[in-house]
Amino acid sequence: MQKHDWTGVLPAITTPFHPDGAIDEAFLADHVRWLLGHGCRGIVALGSLGEGATLGFDEKVRVLSICADAAGPSAPVIAGISGLATEECVRLASAAARAGSSGLMVLPPYVYRPDARETHAHFDAVISATPLSCMLYNNPIAYGTDLLASDVEALADRHANVHAVKESSGDVRRVSALRAVLGDRLSLLAGLDDMILEAVGVGARGWVAGLVNALPVESVRLFDLACAGRAAEAFALYSWFLPLLRFDTVMKFVQLIKLVQHAVGRGSETVRPPRLPLSGAERDDALAVIRTALAQRR
Repeated sequence: MQKHDWTGVLPAITTPFHPDGAIDEAFLADHVRWLLGHGCRGIVALGSLGEGATLGFDEKVRVLSICADAAGPSAPVIAGISGLATEECVRLASAAARAGSSGLMVLPPYVYRPDARETHAHFDAVISATPLSCMLYNNPIAYGTDLLASDVEALADRHANVHAVKESSGDVRRVSALRAVLGDRLSLLAGLDDMILEAVGVGARGWVAGLVNALPVESVRLFDLACAGRAAEAFALYSWFLPLLRFDTVMKFVQLIKLVQHAVGRGSETVRPPRLPLSGAERDDALAVIRTALAQRR
């Protein structure tokens, strides 16, 4: 078992598609290399932003294989493990290890909202499926399952390969609560773009980021300034970035972040149904925000 340091900016990478809906494998590999070349510490694939729920099992494994090949041995590829059924997630975890992933981001199950006993049983099964380093993902807003600090502590006590937590509740006090219980035992990562400055201030040492797919230079610089305690510079950059970072926290975050990628020449707006690209006034309003930000780019 290899323990990652789980620090720095880790893009929740988008999955690029051709107009016919097939995965754009060449762009995916290039995108991985581009992000790593701009200071990102690893890649998180198959997350919500990666439209993992719309990918078939074999497609998921293929995405992980492409990412691992493109990243090479110098950067970790973290596989998002999610699904409707625990058995499906266990199979995906095992397949991710064979495809070259070096860590797992473990989510609660989709749709069904398990109670505490069922939640722990699901995480236990997935974490035990491989010796890979694991990050627990808490996003009660999206999944209806809330991992409290006590739950994280219990899972870490049972599994030596639990090394990190991605906190996406939107409540920065959760980071403080996790630190109070766990100290420096696990690495704490911000999971929402518009909480990164606050989260670093109370102990987060990593960022699973979304807008980094379009703006890695600014994302890495913001994180580095925050970690270095250069508050005035960090806040100035954050203030410019916030209108875009807030795209990461709304229902159509996938379409919005892909639209920003398109605007900067780093991808297309193509998404998989049931999502559709933005259109009409909704797209125009988003583009106005994007163009204003890019015109004032720091």
